[in-house]
Amino acid sequence: MNSNLNVEIRPVTPPDVPAIAALAREIWQATYPGIITQEQIDFMLEQRYGHERLYDDLEDLHKWLDQAFHEGRRVGFAFSEIHKGEFKLDKLYIHPDVQRRGVGGQLISNVAERARKAGYPCVILQVNKRNVNAINSYKKYGFVVREVMVDDIGRGYVMDDYVMEKKL
Repeated sequence: MNSNLNVEIRPVTPPDVPAIAALAREIWQATYPGIITQEQIDFMLEQRYGHERLYDDLEDLHKWLDQAFHEGRRVGFAFSEIHKGEFKLDKLYIHPDVQRRGVGGQLISNVAERARKAGYPCVILQVNKRNVNAINSYKKYGFVVREVMVDDIGRGYVMDDYVMEKKL
């Protein structure tokens, strides 16, 4: 295992939106082929990382968008939110060339601390059941599978996910 990187975690601001959208596309293209179709990847990227959606997320007081930098380079991001009364890690993506070097763990710790300070007993997330690398990483950071969820997201696509939780 490579040594952990020192990262700086900063909030995403409006000028960061295009770079976050581009980083999401790069990471998704390295992660999801073979798990979901290219058509579903394109649909979900537009649905979740279109510029207008990201700008709207920045204005939502119940959402937090954080980004991680290593030596001045944006290497990942985590979005968290209050969702149906729970604290949810909604998005966590790390550039492939720095995965397994502690960046995700530092972002998870940041989100968990935010949830703890707000009085939540756990952090939840959803992960595609076929994304074995992500599932194993989440387990390493204390998440356990809580339930299975199949969610229709439109255009005939579904998210076939595990809901995982980390007790705080």
